[in-house]
Amino acid sequence: MNSAEIQTPGQQSKPRLPLLAWIAIALVLCLGAGMIAYAVSNGLQRRVQAQSALKEVTLNMAVPTVTAVHPRQGAAAEEVVLPGNAQAYVATPIWARVNGYLKTWYHDIGAHVKAGDLLAEIETPEVDRQLDQARADLATAQANLDLSQTTADRYQALLKSDSVAKQDVDDRVGDLHAKKAMVDSSAYNVRRLEEMQHFQKVYAPFDGVITARNIDIGALINAGSNAPGKELFDMAATNKLRVYVNVPQAYSRDVRPGAHADLTQAEFPGRKFNGTIVRNADAIDPASRTLLTEVDVDNPSGELLPGAFLSVHLKLTSKVGTVIVPVNALIFRAQGMQVAVVRGGKAELAPITIGRDYGNEVEVLSGVTAQDEIIENPSDSLTSGTQVHIAKGGAK
Repeated sequence: MNSAEIQTPGQQSKPRLPLLAWIAIALVLCLGAGMIAYAVSNGLQRRVQAQSALKEVTLNMAVPTVTAVHPRQGAAAEEVVLPGNAQAYVATPIWARVNGYLKTWYHDIGAHVKAGDLLAEIETPEVDRQLDQARADLATAQANLDLSQTTADRYQALLKSDSVAKQDVDDRVGDLHAKKAMVDSSAYNVRRLEEMQHFQKVYAPFDGVITARNIDIGALINAGSNAPGKELFDMAATNKLRVYVNVPQAYSRDVRPGAHADLTQAEFPGRKFNGTIVRNADAIDPASRTLLTEVDVDNPSGELLPGAFLSVHLKLTSKVGTVIVPVNALIFRAQGMQVAVVRGGKAELAPITIGRDYGNEVEVLSGVTAQDEIIENPSDSLTSGTQVHIAKGGAK
């Protein structure tokens, strides 16, 4: 027996681990360390990714989202609506030509009369007495003429026998000519008063309607030049109306005689009346910068009334290519009128030239095209170069 194998009393032998156990322990430790390292690495990677995503979201949220529209192409032939004032084709007040008292009237307001219809009669006692006196003066002048004619004939017969002087004959002949002139004067006076007497009856001068009656039976009629008279009736011819419209200077070249114009009135919804441009003032009013234009419209049924307000629709030919944009896209700044156009994902402020104003929309003569994307309701802080996102759905 070896001495190494001899165990002393009190001494015990220590157990030894097998080699495979140590290998397993090492593998477990390595695996644990790897898992810990993977977990740490994966956590760091996720944190970096989260920070990157947060940064990207923050940057995206900082870029404003806008809605955009495409300008609408303007029509080649456009229509402008202007207010018009309708007037009777012929309108006149009717006055008395003689003094007197109104005896009677035959037509009141709204009456349609023909040319030559009797409207009223006037009593003229002064003219009647003047006519009587003029006729008496004519009779006296005629009697004097007859006597002068007889005397002249007698003196001319006596001259043949040298019974009277030649001077006496010449006096009688001269007196005869004077008496003839007096007869002519008296006759003209009688004719004048007879014509004045004809004005006792007042007639309609043309076909039309009575629009006013300003007198009544017994009213004093004063036709003298020393005192203001009083018109008896107002008449208007309404079978055709003149509609006067003030056309802005910008459209004056499109308003030519012979052109067609449509007329509408609120009292006749959905209806259009055909009118024709017949003339214009051929001069711009310096106060309003408008061209006074007359449009004639047939009115055989009398539906349109003189003095009424009408809307005149004029067809205009556009000389330039224009676009229409909404008013909520306009930017008012010190640099002038602008709109924000999206180009390459960035906003660009484009100056524009405004044409006609249609209320919710305006006409743009230059600065943008129908292919541009224009931002609606741009913010006051928007500047050129600002990056923007167009809302889902794209430009309208």
